[in-house]
Amino acid sequence: MSKQSVWVNFLQALAAVILGNVAYFLLVPSFPPVARHHRFHVDLGTLIDFWFCLVAYGLIRTARKWK
Repeated sequence: MSKQSVWVNFLQALAAVILGNVAYFLLVPSFPPVARHHRFHVDLGTLIDFWFCLVAYGLIRTARKWK
């Protein structure tokens, strides 16, 4: 694996985390209280936030393959 591909993978993962968190925090007011993340706790909100990041990563990878 070249240094360039490692760097590209890192940037894709970073973008996915940023985009996933932005989407989650924009939508969090519409979530029921149980689905909201509470600081320093592993809860359903953490799982939902992770899912948003995972979906963002999948969309980024899919878009790069179509390119």
